[in-house]
Amino acid sequence: MKTKGQLEAEISKAVIRFEMEYMGRGPEETRTYLVEDMVLVRLRGVMTPAEKQLAEADHDARGRALIKQMRMELLEKSRAPIEAIIEDITGRKVRSLHQDISTLAGEQIILFTLDGPPRVETEPRA
Repeated sequence: MKTKGQLEAEISKAVIRFEMEYMGRGPEETRTYLVEDMVLVRLRGVMTPAEKQLAEADHDARGRALIKQMRMELLEKSRAPIEAIIEDITGRKVRSLHQDISTLAGEQIILFTLDGPPRVETEPRA
C-alpha cells in the first residue's frame, strides 16, 4: 500500500505522460491533491504558444472561449484512457470528471470524483 504523497506523485507523473501523449505537450508543473473521494490535478503552463497569442490578442473573449471549448473536447475524447489511469493508480472507479482552464493564467484543473477514498498507508509522523 502506498502513502497519500506517493499516490499524489504517481498521479502527477501519469497525467504529465498522458498530456504529452494525447495533447502533444506536457505542463510546466503538475500537482495532485487527494481529498477524501476526490482527485484534484492542477496543471500550470499548459497553453501552447499559439493559444497564448490567441488569448492575449483577444479583445472580445471569443478566442479564449474557443481555447476552453477545444481543451474540453480534447479531454472528453480521451476520457476513457485518463479515467483508466486514475482507476489503476487509486484502485477506485471514477464517477465523474470535471475540468476547466484559465486562459489568462495558463492553468488547468482536472477533478475526478471516485466511488470512495483511495486506500492509503498512514504516513509516519516526524
